Amino acid sequence: MLDLGLTVASVDGHEAVLRLPWSDRLAREGGGLSGQALMAAADTATVIAVAAARGGFVPMTTVQQSISFQRAVVGADVLVRARLTKAGKRMAFADITMTAEGTEETAAHATAVYALLG
Repeated sequence: MLDLGLTVASVDGHEAVLRLPWSDRLAREGGGLSGQALMAAADTATVIAVAAARGGFVPMTTVQQSISFQRAVVGADVLVRARLTKAGKRMAFADITMTAEGTEETAAHATAVYALLG
């Protein structure tokens, strides 16, 4: 996870925005950012959004994550916006959008469900 170089751009209530910096090391053949990097960034952004909503980190585990890749990201940082759609006592649900910096076009969209263990 540390290899991704993620930084927190903002946290607000039930939402977290992380920046995934461009790295040739994370690119696939052909130059596009790897899907594995985007999925890991989406997962991390959601954990931070859940922690923000709960007032601090609590143990949790990913129950489900589904992602649709819509366009390649080449040579640009990615903004990863995780927004909780429901945050209960035992489960949290999130909607995650990923866009290349400087564009409003979605590069990838994910949904996720987390079990809150603490």
